[in-house]
Amino acid sequence: MATKAWSTLADLRALSLKAWSSGSLLRELLEPSGLYPRRRPLKRPTAAELLSDYAAVRAWAGELFSGAGAYSLETVETGRRTVGANSLPGAAVFATVEDEIGFVGKAREVGVFRSLTEGLAGLDPQLVDWAARRPMKLLELGPAAVTAARIALWLRDNPAPGIYVRQLGLPGVHTKFIERHRQVIDQMLASVESSPGDLEMSAGDGELESSNHDAGLEDSAGRTPAARFARRHGFLHPPELVRFRLLDPDIDEFGGARDITLTAEAFRGLRLPVDTVIATENQVNFLALPDRPGTLALFGGGYGFSSLRDADWLRRCKVRYWGDIDTHGFRILDQLRAAHPHVESVLMDERTLLAHRDAWGTEESPSRAALARMTAAEAALYESLGSTYGSNVRLEQELINWDWALQELGA
Repeated sequence: MATKAWSTLADLRALSLKAWSSGSLLRELLEPSGLYPRRRPLKRPTAAELLSDYAAVRAWAGELFSGAGAYSLETVETGRRTVGANSLPGAAVFATVEDEIGFVGKAREVGVFRSLTEGLAGLDPQLVDWAARRPMKLLELGPAAVTAARIALWLRDNPAPGIYVRQLGLPGVHTKFIERHRQVIDQMLASVESSPGDLEMSAGDGELESSNHDAGLEDSAGRTPAARFARRHGFLHPPELVRFRLLDPDIDEFGGARDITLTAEAFRGLRLPVDTVIATENQVNFLALPDRPGTLALFGGGYGFSSLRDADWLRRCKVRYWGDIDTHGFRILDQLRAAHPHVESVLMDERTLLAHRDAWGTEESPSRAALARMTAAEAALYESLGSTYGSNVRLEQELINWDWALQELGA
């Protein structure tokens, strides 16, 4: 029997498939590197193995010879002093990149790829640089890549348009398309605005826009990806809204209304007779908080507290943040303190966590960020969630016993 040390036809195909999946084979079509003819060495039987299991070696070699066509085989003479000279496969050689692509059954995709790159080149030759850097993305997008490229070129030629994305008048382009393809559009724009040398150093290879998790208070003018895209390219964008509840029934600043939504700008200018603010990112908790003198409840919705950054009047209030006991909950707390260092956490402590062990869940994508604004107890709990208590433990705020929560809140 052949051992795992011998390169099989399946092993050879796996190597070529890996090259395909990485995009290097398609990239070679656009930017030949001189790699072809490409020689892939094969792990072959030793003379001792040939002597001890001649039949297995013969079957192994026969399989590789039978698969030849897309590749040719270099042979090595083995076993002259034992069983007599035998020519065994020593390397597979692909004469062209097209041969190797055909070997893994991707010839049809090559036709699609060439058509798409020709379409991009027809719009602007520099877009081929983008295709060469992300060939698999180009195949994934299909004709949508050409549409994204038209948007990128429009942005290049129309900086700071001062309109809403909805008003962009390109045929076949709508808001939902731009929302789905913001990153690709930004990458393509970088490619047509940069020289090849600059492109190597651009952010186009990674995320040009931060995730919601990373934006937080550090980016108050663009909390969502759509808002950041609009700001980056000079589009108008709907104003950020802030929702809050007046828990004090005696406050009559809004004609008796107590569940209020304002623009962030209007919220920053408020002058309310409150001395306590409870910020929570769970809507039911926000709605269920009971009446309390001089208190306002603020709904954040995850990393949605950027409106607080310039609300200077909050510095005169006691601000308490109630988030999930998970890494992102603590990260939101850390970001809140970047603008308002006096923010206190509530119901985000070890005692609450341990009292609700039966409600623990698992955090799928925990934060690994270093948080500099935690108390010693908060920092210890943040670090322990991924190890001490289990694997990425989390306690969602809506799973905390309500009577427990009211007691801790002092309600």
